Amino acid sequence: MKRLLGFIICIVLVFSIQAQPNFDLLIKNGLVVDGTGQPRMKIDLGVRDGKIAVIGGLSGATAVQTIDATGKIVCPGFIDVHTHIEGSIQPNPGAANFLFDGVTSVVTGNCGNSAKDLGLFFQELEKLGIALNVGALVGHNTIRSEVMGSVNRAPTEKELTQMQALTTKAMNDGALGLSTGLIYIPGTFAKTDEIVALAKIAAANQGIYASHIRHEDHRVFDAVEEAITIGREAKIPVEISHLKVAGKASWGKSDSLLSKLYDYRSAGIDVMVDQYPYTASSTTLSTQLPDWALGGGTDSLKIRLANAKTKASIVAEMKKMLAESGADNYSFAVIANCPWDTTLNGKSISAVTQKSQGSTYSLDDEIETILNLCSRGPRVQMVFHKMGEEDVKKIMKFPFCMIASDAGVASFGRSMLHPRAYGTNARVLAEYVREQKIMALEEAIRKMTTLPATRFNLSDRGQLRPGKAADILIFDPNKITAPATYDQPHAYSTGMEYVFVNGIAVIEKGKLTEKKPGKILKRF
Repeated sequence: MKRLLGFIICIVLVFSIQAQPNFDLLIKNGLVVDGTGQPRMKIDLGVRDGKIAVIGGLSGATAVQTIDATGKIVCPGFIDVHTHIEGSIQPNPGAANFLFDGVTSVVTGNCGNSAKDLGLFFQELEKLGIALNVGALVGHNTIRSEVMGSVNRAPTEKELTQMQALTTKAMNDGALGLSTGLIYIPGTFAKTDEIVALAKIAAANQGIYASHIRHEDHRVFDAVEEAITIGREAKIPVEISHLKVAGKASWGKSDSLLSKLYDYRSAGIDVMVDQYPYTASSTTLSTQLPDWALGGGTDSLKIRLANAKTKASIVAEMKKMLAESGADNYSFAVIANCPWDTTLNGKSISAVTQKSQGSTYSLDDEIETILNLCSRGPRVQMVFHKMGEEDVKKIMKFPFCMIASDAGVASFGRSMLHPRAYGTNARVLAEYVREQKIMALEEAIRKMTTLPATRFNLSDRGQLRPGKAADILIFDPNKITAPATYDQPHAYSTGMEYVFVNGIAVIEKGKLTEKKPGKILKRF
Protein backbone atom coordinates (compact mmCIF):
# COMPACT_ATOMS: atom_id res chain seq x y z
CA MET A 1 0.00 0.00 0.00
CA LYS A 2 2.84 2.40 0.88
CA ARG A 3 4.54 1.62 -2.46
CA LEU A 4 1.30 2.26 -4.32
CA LEU A 5 0.74 5.50 -2.46
CA GLY A 6 4.31 6.62 -3.17
CA PHE A 7 3.90 5.74 -6.87
CA ILE A 8 0.68 7.79 -7.05
CA ILE A 9 2.36 10.75 -5.37
CA CYS A 10 5.24 10.61 -7.88
CA ILE A 11 2.81 10.49 -10.82
CA VAL A 12 0.93 13.50 -9.40
CA LEU A 13 4.18 15.45 -8.92
CA VAL A 14 5.40 14.69 -12.42
CA PHE A 15 2.02 15.69 -13.88
CA SER A 16 2.07 18.87 -11.81
CA ILE A 17 5.56 19.80 -12.99
CA GLN A 18 4.69 19.10 -16.61
CA ALA A 19 1.53 21.20 -16.29
CA GLN A 20 3.39 24.26 -15.05
CA PRO A 21 3.55 27.08 -17.64
CA ASN A 22 6.87 27.42 -19.42
CA PHE A 23 6.86 31.20 -19.13
CA ASP A 24 5.35 34.07 -17.20
CA LEU A 25 4.70 35.84 -20.49
CA LEU A 26 4.54 34.52 -24.04
CA ILE A 27 4.34 36.92 -26.99
CA LYS A 28 3.46 35.04 -30.16
CA ASN A 29 3.55 35.91 -33.86
CA GLY A 30 4.96 39.42 -33.33
CA LEU A 31 7.26 41.31 -35.68
CA VAL A 32 10.32 41.45 -33.46
CA VAL A 33 12.61 44.47 -33.83
CA ASP A 34 15.44 43.55 -31.49
CA GLY A 35 16.95 47.06 -31.13
CA THR A 36 20.15 46.48 -33.08
CA GLY A 37 18.86 47.97 -36.32
CA GLN A 38 18.43 44.57 -37.95
CA PRO A 39 15.26 43.95 -39.99
CA ARG A 40 12.14 42.81 -38.15
CA MET A 41 11.33 39.10 -38.10
CA LYS A 42 8.21 37.17 -37.20
CA ILE A 43 9.09 35.15 -34.12
CA ASP A 44 7.90 34.31 -30.59
CA LEU A 45 9.31 35.57 -27.31
CA GLY A 46 9.12 34.05 -23.82
CA VAL A 47 9.67 35.90 -20.53
CA ARG A 48 10.48 34.34 -17.18
CA ASP A 49 11.31 36.05 -13.85
CA GLY A 50 11.52 39.52 -15.39
CA LYS A 51 14.03 38.43 -18.03
CA ILE A 52 13.77 37.45 -21.67
CA ALA A 53 14.16 33.68 -21.58
CA VAL A 54 13.75 32.52 -25.18
CA ILE A 55 13.32 34.06 -28.62
CA GLY A 56 12.32 31.53 -31.26
CA GLY A 57 9.59 29.18 -32.38
CA LEU A 58 7.50 28.48 -29.28
CA SER A 59 4.44 26.81 -30.76
CA GLY A 60 4.07 24.29 -27.95
CA ALA A 61 4.90 26.61 -25.08
CA THR A 62 2.51 27.71 -22.35
CA ALA A 63 2.49 30.82 -20.18
CA VAL A 64 0.65 32.59 -17.40
CA GLN A 65 -0.14 35.31 -19.95
CA THR A 66 -0.09 34.84 -23.72
CA ILE A 67 -0.41 37.73 -26.19
CA ASP A 68 -1.03 37.24 -29.89
CA ALA A 69 0.98 40.10 -31.46
CA THR A 70 0.19 39.28 -35.08
CA GLY A 71 0.98 42.30 -37.24
CA LYS A 72 2.38 44.25 -34.27
CA ILE A 73 5.90 45.46 -33.57
CA VAL A 74 7.58 43.89 -30.55
CA CYS A 75 10.67 45.82 -29.47
CA PRO A 76 12.71 46.83 -26.42
CA GLY A 77 11.36 49.55 -24.16
CA PHE A 78 12.72 52.98 -25.04
CA ILE A 79 15.53 54.48 -22.96
CA ASP A 80 15.30 58.25 -22.53
CA VAL A 81 18.80 59.34 -21.59
CA HIS A 82 18.06 63.04 -21.11
CA THR A 83 15.40 63.75 -18.51
CA HIS A 84 14.87 65.96 -15.46
CA ILE A 85 12.64 63.98 -13.08
CA GLU A 86 14.03 65.26 -9.76
CA GLY A 87 11.09 66.69 -7.83
CA SER A 88 8.49 65.61 -10.38
CA ILE A 89 8.57 61.82 -10.04
CA GLN A 90 7.91 61.88 -6.29
CA PRO A 91 4.32 63.16 -6.65
CA ASN A 92 3.87 61.20 -9.91
CA PRO A 93 5.71 57.87 -9.55
CA GLY A 94 3.53 56.36 -12.28
CA ALA A 95 5.26 58.62 -14.86
CA ALA A 96 2.37 58.19 -17.30
CA ASN A 97 3.68 60.67 -19.86
CA PHE A 98 6.79 58.53 -20.32
CA LEU A 99 5.00 55.16 -20.33
CA PHE A 100 2.48 56.14 -23.01
CA ASP A 101 5.46 57.30 -25.10
CA GLY A 102 7.05 53.87 -24.79
CA VAL A 103 9.76 54.87 -22.30
CA THR A 104 10.66 52.17 -19.78
CA SER A 105 13.95 53.65 -18.51
CA VAL A 106 15.17 57.20 -17.96
CA VAL A 107 18.46 58.85 -17.10
CA THR A 108 18.10 62.00 -15.01
CA GLY A 109 20.60 64.45 -13.48
CA ASN A 110 21.25 66.15 -16.81
CA CYS A 111 22.36 69.70 -17.68
CA GLY A 112 24.46 69.89 -14.54
CA ASN A 113 21.55 69.52 -12.12
CA SER A 114 20.98 66.40 -10.07
CA ALA A 115 19.89 65.32 -6.62
CA LYS A 116 22.43 66.50 -4.04
CA ASP A 117 22.72 63.01 -2.55
CA LEU A 118 22.13 60.33 -5.17
CA GLY A 119 22.25 57.55 -2.60
CA LEU A 120 19.33 59.08 -0.69
CA PHE A 121 17.53 59.88 -3.95
CA PHE A 122 17.73 56.25 -5.07
CA GLN A 123 16.57 55.02 -1.65
CA GLU A 124 13.61 57.40 -1.77
CA LEU A 125 12.52 56.13 -5.17
CA GLU A 126 12.91 52.48 -4.16
CA LYS A 127 10.78 53.07 -1.07
CA LEU A 128 8.19 55.04 -3.05
CA GLY A 129 7.87 52.53 -5.88
CA ILE A 130 8.23 53.69 -9.48
CA ALA A 131 6.70 52.54 -12.74
CA LEU A 132 9.88 52.82 -14.83
CA ASN A 133 13.60 52.30 -14.36
CA VAL A 134 15.71 55.27 -13.25
CA GLY A 135 19.42 55.97 -13.60
CA ALA A 136 21.15 59.25 -12.85
CA LEU A 137 24.16 61.39 -13.62
CA VAL A 138 25.69 63.64 -11.01
CA GLY A 139 25.39 67.32 -11.87
CA HIS A 140 28.38 69.68 -11.91
CA ASN A 141 26.15 72.68 -11.16
CA THR A 142 24.75 70.90 -8.12
CA ILE A 143 28.24 70.07 -6.88
CA ARG A 144 29.60 73.58 -7.52
CA SER A 145 26.63 75.22 -5.82
CA GLU A 146 27.08 73.01 -2.77
CA VAL A 147 30.72 74.04 -2.42
CA MET A 148 30.86 77.58 -3.86
CA GLY A 149 27.33 78.91 -4.21
CA SER A 150 26.83 81.03 -7.35
CA VAL A 151 30.05 83.06 -7.29
CA ASN A 152 31.80 83.95 -10.54
CA ARG A 153 35.34 82.75 -10.01
CA ALA A 154 37.57 79.70 -10.19
CA PRO A 155 37.55 77.34 -7.20
CA THR A 156 40.35 77.36 -4.69
CA GLU A 157 42.41 74.20 -4.33
CA LYS A 158 40.39 73.31 -1.25
CA GLU A 159 37.09 73.89 -3.03
CA LEU A 160 38.13 71.79 -5.99
CA THR A 161 39.09 68.98 -3.63
CA GLN A 162 35.65 69.21 -2.03
CA MET A 163 33.98 69.02 -5.44
CA GLN A 164 36.09 66.01 -6.37
CA ALA A 165 35.04 64.31 -3.13
CA LEU A 166 31.36 64.90 -3.88
CA THR A 167 31.84 63.53 -7.40
CA THR A 168 33.54 60.44 -6.00
CA LYS A 169 30.67 59.88 -3.55
CA ALA A 170 28.09 60.18 -6.30
CA MET A 171 29.93 57.69 -8.49
CA ASN A 172 30.19 55.30 -5.55
CA ASP A 173 26.43 55.70 -5.06
CA GLY A 174 25.89 54.48 -8.61
CA ALA A 175 25.94 57.58 -10.83
CA LEU A 176 26.29 56.82 -14.53
CA GLY A 177 28.61 59.75 -15.07
CA LEU A 178 29.00 63.53 -14.79
CA SER A 179 26.80 66.13 -16.43
CA THR A 180 27.33 69.84 -17.03
CA GLY A 181 25.02 72.71 -17.88
CA LEU A 182 27.39 75.38 -19.09
CA ILE A 183 24.74 77.98 -19.90
CA TYR A 184 23.37 77.87 -16.35
CA ILE A 185 24.54 79.50 -13.16
CA PRO A 186 26.98 78.56 -11.69
CA GLY A 187 28.24 76.15 -14.37
CA THR A 188 28.76 78.98 -16.81
CA PHE A 189 31.46 80.38 -14.51
CA ALA A 190 33.52 77.18 -14.62
CA LYS A 191 36.61 76.94 -16.80
CA THR A 192 37.43 73.83 -18.80
CA ASP A 193 40.15 72.62 -16.43
CA GLU A 194 37.70 72.52 -13.51
CA ILE A 195 35.38 70.24 -15.46
CA VAL A 196 38.25 68.03 -16.59
CA ALA A 197 39.25 67.51 -12.96
CA LEU A 198 35.79 66.16 -12.13
CA ALA A 199 35.35 64.26 -15.38
CA LYS A 200 38.53 62.31 -14.63
CA ILE A 201 36.83 60.91 -11.53
CA ALA A 202 33.81 59.83 -13.55
CA ALA A 203 36.14 58.26 -16.12
CA ALA A 204 38.00 56.31 -13.45
CA ASN A 205 34.65 54.85 -12.42
CA GLN A 206 33.58 53.85 -15.96
CA GLY A 207 31.20 56.79 -16.24
CA ILE A 208 30.50 59.16 -19.13
CA TYR A 209 30.53 62.94 -19.58
CA ALA A 210 27.20 64.43 -20.72
CA SER A 211 27.10 68.15 -21.46
CA HIS A 212 24.60 70.86 -22.16
CA ILE A 213 27.37 72.71 -23.94
CA ARG A 214 28.24 76.36 -23.40
CA HIS A 215 26.59 77.64 -26.59
CA GLU A 216 24.08 76.28 -29.10
CA ASP A 217 23.93 79.25 -31.49
CA HIS A 218 26.59 80.54 -33.91
CA ARG A 219 29.19 79.67 -31.24
CA VAL A 220 28.20 76.00 -31.18
CA PHE A 221 31.41 74.86 -32.90
CA ASP A 222 33.57 76.29 -30.12
CA ALA A 223 31.24 74.79 -27.51
CA VAL A 224 31.47 71.34 -29.07
CA GLU A 225 35.25 71.69 -29.24
CA GLU A 226 35.31 72.33 -25.48
CA ALA A 227 33.32 69.14 -24.86
CA ILE A 228 35.75 67.22 -27.06
CA THR A 229 38.70 68.70 -25.17
CA ILE A 230 37.20 67.52 -21.88
CA GLY A 231 36.65 64.06 -23.33
CA ARG A 232 40.19 63.90 -24.66
CA GLU A 233 41.90 65.15 -21.49
CA ALA A 234 39.75 63.15 -19.07
CA LYS A 235 39.76 60.07 -21.34
CA ILE A 236 36.00 59.78 -21.01
CA PRO A 237 33.16 59.10 -23.51
CA VAL A 238 31.31 62.30 -24.43
CA GLU A 239 27.57 62.81 -24.78
CA ILE A 240 26.44 66.16 -26.20
CA SER A 241 22.98 66.90 -24.90
CA HIS A 242 20.09 67.93 -27.19
CA LEU A 243 22.37 68.91 -30.07
CA LYS A 244 21.03 71.80 -32.15
CA VAL A 245 21.97 74.88 -34.14
CA ALA A 246 19.81 77.62 -32.63
CA GLY A 247 18.90 81.00 -34.09
CA LYS A 248 18.10 81.79 -37.73
CA ALA A 249 21.63 83.02 -38.27
CA SER A 250 22.85 79.46 -37.66
CA TRP A 251 20.27 77.53 -39.67
CA GLY A 252 21.87 75.28 -42.25
CA LYS A 253 25.09 74.75 -40.27
CA SER A 254 24.16 71.25 -39.14
CA ASP A 255 26.03 69.71 -42.10
CA SER A 256 29.29 71.33 -41.02
CA LEU A 257 28.64 70.46 -37.38
CA LEU A 258 27.99 66.80 -38.11
CA SER A 259 31.06 66.68 -40.36
CA LYS A 260 33.13 67.85 -37.38
CA LEU A 261 31.62 65.12 -35.21
CA TYR A 262 32.56 62.49 -37.79
CA ASP A 263 36.10 63.91 -37.78
CA TYR A 264 36.29 63.71 -33.99
CA ARG A 265 35.13 60.10 -34.02
CA SER A 266 37.66 59.24 -36.73
CA ALA A 267 40.32 60.75 -34.51
CA GLY A 268 39.38 58.40 -31.70
CA ILE A 269 37.07 60.61 -29.63
CA ASP A 270 34.07 58.59 -28.43
CA VAL A 271 31.40 61.27 -28.94
CA MET A 272 27.65 60.79 -29.36
CA VAL A 273 24.68 63.14 -29.14
CA ASP A 274 21.01 63.15 -28.23
CA GLN A 275 18.14 65.19 -29.64
CA TYR A 276 14.44 65.93 -29.19
CA PRO A 277 12.44 66.05 -32.46
CA TYR A 278 11.17 69.62 -32.26
CA THR A 279 12.17 73.05 -33.56
CA ALA A 280 11.71 74.68 -30.15
CA SER A 281 13.77 74.33 -27.00
CA SER A 282 12.70 74.88 -23.42
CA THR A 283 14.73 76.42 -20.65
CA THR A 284 14.71 79.41 -18.32
CA LEU A 285 14.19 83.03 -19.33
CA SER A 286 17.39 84.05 -17.57
CA THR A 287 19.41 82.47 -20.40
CA GLN A 288 18.58 85.58 -22.44
CA LEU A 289 20.74 87.68 -20.09
CA PRO A 290 24.55 87.82 -20.19
CA ASP A 291 26.14 85.33 -17.81
CA TRP A 292 27.93 87.91 -15.71
CA ALA A 293 24.66 89.66 -14.88
CA LEU A 294 23.39 86.58 -13.05
CA GLY A 295 26.35 85.94 -10.74
CA GLY A 296 25.34 85.92 -7.08
CA GLY A 297 21.68 85.21 -7.74
CA THR A 298 18.53 87.33 -7.94
CA ASP A 299 19.55 89.83 -5.26
CA SER A 300 22.76 90.60 -7.11
CA LEU A 301 20.83 90.99 -10.38
CA LYS A 302 18.53 93.52 -8.72
CA ILE A 303 21.52 95.54 -7.53
CA ARG A 304 23.01 95.56 -11.02
CA LEU A 305 19.71 96.66 -12.57
CA ALA A 306 19.44 99.49 -10.05
CA ASN A 307 22.71 100.89 -11.39
CA ALA A 308 21.91 102.79 -14.61
CA LYS A 309 25.33 102.20 -16.16
CA THR A 310 25.37 98.50 -15.37
CA LYS A 311 21.80 98.06 -16.59
CA ALA A 312 22.70 99.79 -19.85
CA SER A 313 25.54 97.29 -20.32
CA ILE A 314 23.15 94.38 -19.72
CA VAL A 315 20.65 95.77 -22.22
CA ALA A 316 23.34 96.40 -24.83
CA GLU A 317 24.64 92.85 -24.54
CA MET A 318 21.11 91.43 -24.78
CA LYS A 319 20.58 93.36 -28.01
CA LYS A 320 23.87 92.04 -29.35
CA MET A 321 22.96 88.46 -28.45
CA LEU A 322 19.58 88.86 -30.12
CA ALA A 323 21.04 90.30 -33.32
CA GLU A 324 23.68 87.57 -33.53
CA SER A 325 20.92 84.96 -33.33
CA GLY A 326 19.25 86.47 -36.39
CA ALA A 327 16.14 87.75 -34.57
CA ASP A 328 14.94 91.35 -34.20
CA ASN A 329 12.48 90.80 -31.33
CA TYR A 330 11.46 88.22 -28.70
CA SER A 331 8.38 86.83 -30.40
CA PHE A 332 10.15 83.45 -30.48
CA ALA A 333 10.19 83.35 -26.66
CA VAL A 334 6.98 81.92 -25.18
CA ILE A 335 6.32 81.65 -21.45
CA ALA A 336 5.64 78.05 -20.41
CA ASN A 337 5.32 78.64 -16.69
CA CYS A 338 5.42 81.89 -14.70
CA PRO A 339 5.16 80.76 -11.06
CA TRP A 340 3.51 83.95 -9.77
CA ASP A 341 1.25 84.77 -12.74
CA THR A 342 -0.06 81.79 -14.70
CA THR A 343 -2.13 84.10 -16.94
CA LEU A 344 1.15 84.75 -18.77
CA ASN A 345 1.58 81.07 -19.65
CA GLY A 346 1.39 80.50 -23.39
CA LYS A 347 2.14 84.13 -24.28
CA SER A 348 5.28 85.36 -26.01
CA ILE A 349 7.45 88.10 -24.55
CA SER A 350 6.27 90.28 -27.43
CA ALA A 351 2.61 89.61 -26.57
CA VAL A 352 3.15 90.26 -22.86
CA THR A 353 4.89 93.53 -23.68
CA GLN A 354 2.20 94.61 -26.11
CA LYS A 355 -0.47 94.00 -23.47
CA SER A 356 1.27 96.31 -21.00
CA GLN A 357 2.74 98.91 -23.38
CA GLY A 358 0.30 98.99 -26.31
CA SER A 359 0.87 98.33 -30.00
CA THR A 360 3.74 100.83 -30.28
CA TYR A 361 6.03 98.93 -27.93
CA SER A 362 9.76 98.77 -28.74
CA LEU A 363 12.58 96.25 -28.35
CA ASP A 364 13.65 98.16 -25.23
CA ASP A 365 10.17 97.53 -23.81
CA GLU A 366 10.51 93.79 -24.51
CA ILE A 367 13.90 93.73 -22.77
CA GLU A 368 12.36 95.56 -19.81
CA THR A 369 9.70 92.85 -19.64
CA ILE A 370 12.41 90.18 -19.51
CA LEU A 371 14.41 91.98 -16.84
CA ASN A 372 11.33 92.49 -14.69
CA LEU A 373 10.44 88.80 -14.92
CA CYS A 374 13.98 87.63 -14.18
CA SER A 375 14.39 89.92 -11.17
CA ARG A 376 11.28 88.55 -9.45
CA GLY A 377 13.12 85.50 -8.17
CA PRO A 378 11.45 82.17 -9.09
CA ARG A 379 12.63 81.09 -12.51
CA VAL A 380 10.34 81.55 -15.49
CA GLN A 381 10.28 78.51 -17.76
CA MET A 382 10.17 79.25 -21.48
CA VAL A 383 9.71 77.64 -24.89
CA PHE A 384 12.08 79.14 -27.46
CA HIS A 385 11.23 78.68 -31.16
CA LYS A 386 14.75 78.94 -32.56
CA MET A 387 15.61 75.89 -34.70
CA GLY A 388 15.13 75.01 -38.36
CA GLU A 389 13.28 71.84 -39.39
CA GLU A 390 15.92 70.74 -41.91
CA ASP A 391 18.64 70.91 -39.29
CA VAL A 392 16.49 68.86 -36.91
CA LYS A 393 16.11 66.13 -39.54
CA LYS A 394 19.79 66.07 -40.46
CA ILE A 395 20.88 65.72 -36.84
CA MET A 396 18.24 63.03 -36.28
CA LYS A 397 19.74 60.92 -39.07
CA PHE A 398 23.25 61.08 -37.57
CA PRO A 399 24.02 57.40 -36.74
CA PHE A 400 25.24 58.31 -33.27
CA CYS A 401 22.22 60.42 -32.31
CA MET A 402 19.82 59.15 -29.61
CA ILE A 403 16.24 60.31 -29.16
CA ALA A 404 15.64 61.99 -25.78
CA SER A 405 12.92 64.23 -24.37
CA ASP A 406 14.72 66.67 -22.03
CA ALA A 407 11.54 66.45 -19.92
CA GLY A 408 10.34 65.64 -16.44
CA VAL A 409 7.35 63.69 -15.17
CA ALA A 410 4.34 65.73 -16.24
CA SER A 411 1.41 66.64 -14.01
CA PHE A 412 -1.41 66.41 -16.51
CA GLY A 413 -2.96 69.79 -17.27
CA ARG A 414 -0.53 71.90 -15.23
CA SER A 415 1.39 74.76 -16.95
CA MET A 416 2.21 75.12 -20.64
CA LEU A 417 4.84 72.42 -20.98
CA HIS A 418 6.87 71.73 -24.07
CA PRO A 419 5.09 68.93 -26.01
CA ARG A 420 8.28 66.87 -25.85
CA ALA A 421 7.21 65.89 -22.30
CA TYR A 422 4.49 63.74 -23.86
CA GLY A 423 5.32 62.98 -27.46
CA THR A 424 9.04 62.67 -28.14
CA ASN A 425 9.32 59.04 -29.25
CA ALA A 426 5.84 58.80 -30.74
CA ARG A 427 6.54 61.92 -32.83
CA VAL A 428 9.66 60.31 -34.28
CA LEU A 429 7.79 57.12 -35.12
CA ALA A 430 4.73 58.86 -36.53
CA GLU A 431 6.13 61.97 -38.21
CA TYR A 432 9.67 61.14 -39.22
CA VAL A 433 9.41 57.37 -39.78
CA ARG A 434 5.86 56.75 -40.97
CA GLU A 435 5.02 60.06 -42.67
CA GLN A 436 8.29 61.60 -43.87
CA LYS A 437 10.24 58.32 -44.08
CA ILE A 438 13.56 59.94 -43.24
CA MET A 439 14.69 56.68 -41.63
CA ALA A 440 13.50 53.09 -41.21
CA LEU A 441 11.54 52.01 -38.16
CA GLU A 442 14.34 49.64 -37.16
CA GLU A 443 16.86 52.50 -37.21
CA ALA A 444 14.62 54.77 -35.15
CA ILE A 445 14.15 52.03 -32.56
CA ARG A 446 17.92 51.47 -32.44
CA LYS A 447 18.32 55.15 -31.55
CA MET A 448 15.82 54.69 -28.72
CA THR A 449 17.13 51.39 -27.34
CA THR A 450 20.49 49.78 -28.08
CA LEU A 451 22.34 53.03 -28.77
CA PRO A 452 21.43 54.69 -25.44
CA ALA A 453 21.92 51.43 -23.55
CA THR A 454 25.43 51.16 -24.97
CA ARG A 455 26.28 54.81 -24.37
CA PHE A 456 25.21 54.74 -20.71
CA ASN A 457 26.53 51.25 -19.95
CA LEU A 458 23.09 49.79 -19.26
CA SER A 459 24.24 46.32 -20.20
CA ASP A 460 20.99 44.48 -19.41
CA ARG A 461 18.68 46.88 -21.27
CA GLY A 462 17.94 48.05 -24.79
CA GLN A 463 17.88 44.80 -26.71
CA LEU A 464 15.59 41.80 -27.09
CA ARG A 465 17.94 38.94 -26.34
CA PRO A 466 17.86 36.05 -23.85
CA GLY A 467 19.13 37.18 -20.47
CA LYS A 468 18.21 40.83 -20.96
CA ALA A 469 15.63 42.57 -18.78
CA ALA A 470 12.09 42.21 -20.11
CA ASP A 471 11.40 45.85 -20.91
CA ILE A 472 9.15 45.29 -23.93
CA LEU A 473 6.75 47.26 -26.11
CA ILE A 474 3.99 45.97 -28.38
CA PHE A 475 2.41 48.43 -30.82
CA ASP A 476 0.95 48.92 -34.26
CA PRO A 477 3.30 51.31 -36.11
CA ASN A 478 0.38 52.62 -38.16
CA LYS A 479 -1.46 53.76 -35.04
CA ILE A 480 1.28 55.51 -33.09
CA THR A 481 0.49 59.23 -32.73
CA ALA A 482 1.82 62.21 -30.77
CA PRO A 483 -1.13 64.60 -30.33
CA ALA A 484 0.72 66.95 -27.94
CA THR A 485 1.28 70.41 -29.48
CA TYR A 486 2.75 73.71 -28.32
CA ASP A 487 -0.76 75.13 -27.86
CA GLN A 488 -2.18 71.94 -26.31
CA PRO A 489 0.78 70.09 -24.81
CA HIS A 490 -1.07 67.93 -22.31
CA ALA A 491 -1.97 64.97 -24.50
CA TYR A 492 -0.64 61.44 -24.01
CA SER A 493 0.88 59.66 -26.97
CA THR A 494 -1.38 56.95 -28.32
CA GLY A 495 -0.80 53.53 -29.87
CA MET A 496 1.21 51.67 -27.24
CA GLU A 497 -0.88 48.54 -26.63
CA TYR A 498 1.44 46.89 -24.12
CA VAL A 499 4.38 48.24 -22.15
CA PHE A 500 6.29 45.86 -19.89
CA VAL A 501 8.88 46.95 -17.32
CA ASN A 502 10.96 44.10 -15.92
CA GLY A 503 8.36 41.66 -17.22
CA ILE A 504 5.40 43.40 -15.56
CA ALA A 505 2.72 45.16 -17.62
CA VAL A 506 2.49 48.88 -16.85
CA ILE A 507 0.27 49.45 -19.88
CA GLU A 508 -2.10 46.66 -20.90
CA LYS A 509 -4.44 46.95 -23.87
CA GLY A 510 -3.67 50.66 -23.97
CA LYS A 511 -4.56 51.27 -20.30
CA LEU A 512 -2.34 52.01 -17.30
CA THR A 513 -2.17 49.16 -14.79
CA GLU A 514 -0.85 51.38 -11.96
CA LYS A 515 1.85 48.79 -11.22
CA LYS A 516 5.32 50.01 -10.23
CA PRO A 517 7.98 47.45 -11.16
CA GLY A 518 10.71 50.00 -11.94
CA LYS A 519 14.27 49.58 -10.66
CA ILE A 520 17.24 51.84 -10.01
CA LEU A 521 19.87 51.57 -12.74
CA LYS A 522 23.38 51.97 -11.36
CA ARG A 523 26.71 51.79 -13.10
CA PHE A 524 27.70 48.69 -11.10
